[in-house]
Amino acid sequence: MHLDKAKKRIAKQVKKGFNGYPMVSLAYFGESPDMAKEVVISFIVEEGAEPQLQKFVCQTDAREDETIQSTLVKIIERADAATVTEVAGVALIG
Repeated sequence: MHLDKAKKRIAKQVKKGFNGYPMVSLAYFGESPDMAKEVVISFIVEEGAEPQLQKFVCQTDAREDETIQSTLVKIIERADAATVTEVAGVALIG
């Protein structure tokens, strides 16, 4: 899947807002606001359930990595997520 297509599909899901569970949440982390070297995807099957976390790390910006973005789309689809949220910006680590 092309990078632009993957990013558009994720953005479309995020724009739908809260539609119940299961819910997938995306958060990006990096050493500066301009470079997200990590993305954490959390999956919550129902309200009050413990989130299942998966982290992807790369040397470049994860938001611009075609493989990572395509993988995120596949995870969202396979989870049959009713809600997809994305934390705005890049949280600083380090």
